[in-house]
Amino acid sequence: MFHYVYILQSKRDNKFYTGYTKNLKLRFEQHQKEIVESTKNRGPFKLIYFEGCLNQQDATRREKYLKTFYGKMFLRKRLKSYFTG
Repeated sequence: MFHYVYILQSKRDNKFYTGYTKNLKLRFEQHQKEIVESTKNRGPFKLIYFEGCLNQQDATRREKYLKTFYGKMFLRKRLKSYFTG
């Protein structure tokens, strides 16, 4: 079973949200339905990036890293073609 780290982009304000979950499809649906308190009133969303990890500790470590300055730089490089069209 995988644990997923994911990045959402709000279609409303273009801001990003980083999170992790065991069930990516269900969690994305929860964000879309505005059930998740931290993203309530910011939807709809686009899932723009995700990674699979083998355990929860790796996923939470990766999530914390992606929220740092260096993690955001990594994502900008990784998603360069997405951002430039």
